[in-house]
Amino acid sequence: MSRLTIVPVTGIGEVSKGDDLAALICDAVEQQGDVLLDGDIVVVTHKAVSKEEGRVVEISSEAEYRALVEDEAAEIIRRRGDLVITRTKHGFICANAAVDRSNVAGGHAVLLPVDPDRSAHRLRTRIQQRTGTTIGLVITDTFGRPWRRGLVDVAIGISGVKAIEDFRGTFDTHGNELVVTEVAVVDEIAAASDLVMGKATGIPAAIVRGLDVAGDGRASDLVRPASEDLFR
Repeated sequence: MSRLTIVPVTGIGEVSKGDDLAALICDAVEQQGDVLLDGDIVVVTHKAVSKEEGRVVEISSEAEYRALVEDEAAEIIRRRGDLVITRTKHGFICANAAVDRSNVAGGHAVLLPVDPDRSAHRLRTRIQQRTGTTIGLVITDTFGRPWRRGLVDVAIGISGVKAIEDFRGTFDTHGNELVVTEVAVVDEIAAASDLVMGKATGIPAAIVRGLDVAGDGRASDLVRPASEDLFR
């Protein structure tokens, strides 16, 4: 890798159910004077995808919000006040089953896509058809992390990109064999992209250029099996 570039995709605007998100992204890229190239990775926030897919629910009270969280959760892991740590039906461990009331009209909540990997594949295919390029696509969401403050974006849907770089069996610069090193490269892509997208800027997509990480990863590759979970 000689240079890594991350470019925000501006001008997409508010996404609604039934919109053609692929067209919105491609048009916005063109309007800002950019072009998608083979090997680029398009990173998109899940809210843009969820809104296109109609995964927006009207709620009128805190009780309805709490009920929605429980309905979206496959398992309630911990409760503390209003905070609920859950396992979603996708296998993700996160707060409130990722039911989010930010960046959406008041009295509404945004849910995760039903199948984020499938959503990523469909969106990637449509963008490739419009541009004639071969790209990767990553759908992101914002998660907390055990034992660390602050939030970071992680990958919840993947198409055309490796999920994990496995360095086991290779050697470091001192000749030591690496026996446990697996890097969640697609989460690193998600977190880096959020630096140019942000939470309050209305920029739901970015282009990552300069990485050679093409592959057939899935978000499920990142979910640690319960048998390896030391915290529950």
